[in-house]
This record gives sequence, structure tokens and C-alpha cells, in this order.
Amino acid sequence: MLRIAGVRKRFHHDEVLKGIDLDVAEGEVLCLIGPSGSGKSTLLRCVNHLETIDDGHIWVDGELVGYREAGERLIELPEREICRQRAKVGMVFQRFNLFAHLTVLENVIEAPIAVRGISRGDAIHAAHELIARVGLAAKEGAYPARLSGGQQQRVAIARALAMQPRLLLFDEPTSALDPELVGEVLEVMRSLADDGMTMVVVTHEMAFARDAGDRVAFMDGGVVVEAGPASEVLVAPRHERTRAFLARFVGAHQDGSARAGRT
Repeated sequence: MLRIAGVRKRFHHDEVLKGIDLDVAEGEVLCLIGPSGSGKSTLLRCVNHLETIDDGHIWVDGELVGYREAGERLIELPEREICRQRAKVGMVFQRFNLFAHLTVLENVIEAPIAVRGISRGDAIHAAHELIARVGLAAKEGAYPARLSGGQQQRVAIARALAMQPRLLLFDEPTSALDPELVGEVLEVMRSLADDGMTMVVVTHEMAFARDAGDRVAFMDGGVVVEAGPASEVLVAPRHERTRAFLARFVGAHQDGSARAGRT
């Protein structure tokens, strides 16, 4: 479903992606982990062509993303073609990005009507099902300002699903949430994984990566340090950089458990 080959990306003189190679099979969940600044979010934005790439290729569902090949050169596609490609790839951001002046229902039906040309009646019918799927059937008429962060993020997931994407990208979807709201978003994501949605998830939620991820890739310094089955990378990482990164989470968990015991 997704193939990334030799992708490089620079911002001025700073090369943030240094030759990324990754594949994601249909129905697979790939979790990207690593320290802040390692290039994870930039890679996601390149997959959706929100950022152009300086070298390499990205294919989604067999189609080259953002460019056409002319001999050995890549020529960027017109914006209309890029928008058509983006319709295949849903993206859920850290900060929800809901339209504040639209209700939950209106947020979910906006793109299917405007981009896919679906009739309003059909879009509303599909939206009812999606909003119920993320547990917000009672909130269809609410505006984002009246929702918790977790509820807003679940609306953002329903909105992404409304476009019937072949691939769903999550850019640290719980990082902006209060800790008590994280679980409700991860529960929706786990249900999507169980239903066979192809997903790439940038996350610091190691329990989610372990339980819902088929494969995990650890990135640091703009490269994939190691990648493999979640049970191997998270439990028995081969590379010292991976082990050092994961040790922070084990230490934080143990500290939290100790504090809980003292109270």
C-alpha cells in the first residue's frame, strides 16, 4: 500500500530525512517511534505531499505521489492531481484542525461533498455512521469549542474516514491531549487496526505500538535505525540507540508505579 524508497528532505542546509526506505503492506499498522526532531512528522507530510521531497520516490497504492517521471527526472504534478491523490490518504494531526464555525456533522461532511462530489444526503448518511463509530452520536450538533480535546480528535478521525482513504496517517494524535483523554482516542485507533485499516502512526504511546502495531520503525537523526515486528523492536531491540530510547519509557513507567505505591 505504501512504498518509500530513498527519500531525502532538506530545509535549507538541514537534511532532516537522509534516505528513508520503508514499506507498509495493505492492512498493516506501522508505528514510527523516536525522539523529537528525528524526522517522523516530516516523513508523514511527505507521504501526503504536504512537503515536497528532494530525492527518492513515494508510492501509495502503486501510484507515484506528487510527481510524474520524465526519464530520470521527477516533475511535480499540478495541484489538481495532487489533491486527487491526497483523497486516498487521510491524515489526523496533533491539533485536530477542525473548522470552528461548523458542527461535528458539518465538519465530517465538508470534504466528501466539496472534494469527492458526494451528494449532501449520502454524505450525511455516511457521517451518521462514522460519528457513531467514534462514540459521538450525541454530539453531532455540537461545535468544536464545546468538545473536549479527546472528542475533537475523534471527530478528526471520523472526518478523515469520511473520505474513504486507502491509507490513514496519524501524526502524534494524542500528544495534545490531557492524559485522561488519551485512552478514548487510542481505543478508536485500535478498532480501526482491528478492522484492517492501513495505518502509519507517529506515536510515543509504546503500549499502543506494542498492542496495535504490526511493525515498528525507530527513527533518529533522519534515518531508520531499525525496523521490524513490534514484538521484536520493542522487546528485544538490536541497536543500542533503540535500546537507549526505549529505556526512557521503562524508567518513566517504573517511576510512576513507585509514586503510585507511595501514595
